[in-house]
Amino acid sequence: MTTVSLIVSTYNWKEALGLCLRSIAAQRTLPQEVIVADDGSREDTAALVREMAPGFPVPLRHVWQEDAGFRAARVRNLGIATSSGDYVIFVDGDMILHPQFVADHLALIRPGIFLQGGRLNSAPAESARLLAGGKPRFSPLMPGHFKAKHALRLPWLARRKARTADGGQVMSCNMGVWRSDLDKVNGFDDDYEGWGREDDDLAWRLKHAGVVRRPLRFAGLAIHLWHDMRWPDGIPPTEVLPNDRLFNRVLATQAIRCERGLDAHVTRARGAG
Repeated sequence: MTTVSLIVSTYNWKEALGLCLRSIAAQRTLPQEVIVADDGSREDTAALVREMAPGFPVPLRHVWQEDAGFRAARVRNLGIATSSGDYVIFVDGDMILHPQFVADHLALIRPGIFLQGGRLNSAPAESARLLAGGKPRFSPLMPGHFKAKHALRLPWLARRKARTADGGQVMSCNMGVWRSDLDKVNGFDDDYEGWGREDDDLAWRLKHAGVVRRPLRFAGLAIHLWHDMRWPDGIPPTEVLPNDRLFNRVLATQAIRCERGLDAHVTRARGAG
């Protein structure tokens, strides 16, 4: 039986994280464990995790790193290093998961592939309604910015789509990778600091290692809560990201393993244990 570690990345938005964690607790198929990967949040985020952990249906843990800017790659590696599942699902802490989210991942994952899902971007008013306690609406009619068809959960069509090799846009907010494949490529590259490209980097190194990206569409639904961007001046144009110099090097060299990645965090985690 495949075991699942669900890694939830977060930064200073405990209200959204609470909704995310409650949607995980309501999964029809529960993960083996949930790890909150915290990129330097205030103490109130850790307090929320401590408060929810005793009544959570599976082990709920919190890993934290100092706030030194956007370091999503490194904090996800911290989460992977403390995980124990065969299959790792990455989500962001500002997402509300469909009750069949984990089950959909498990239904479609196969050896030699990783799954790339998407998200339903809710409108500001819809996000406010959800944060006020409103019930999530996984529907093409939900106010937001997304292709209406992607709000439909159709398992038969999801199986058909997952047989194609086009995974769509790379987004680590809804991505599932075998732990053995993460070990093969040494996880995310810690060198990525600042917004962007750390997930593209991982996806291409997996590709260079022979792991095929497959789409998770019409399944694995998740609502993304609207918010202002963490990047100081908004997200920069994707063709001129500061991290492009690192990503272009991976493309040019067809690298598989990164130098500063998962293995160092695994070694430290084992030493601490």
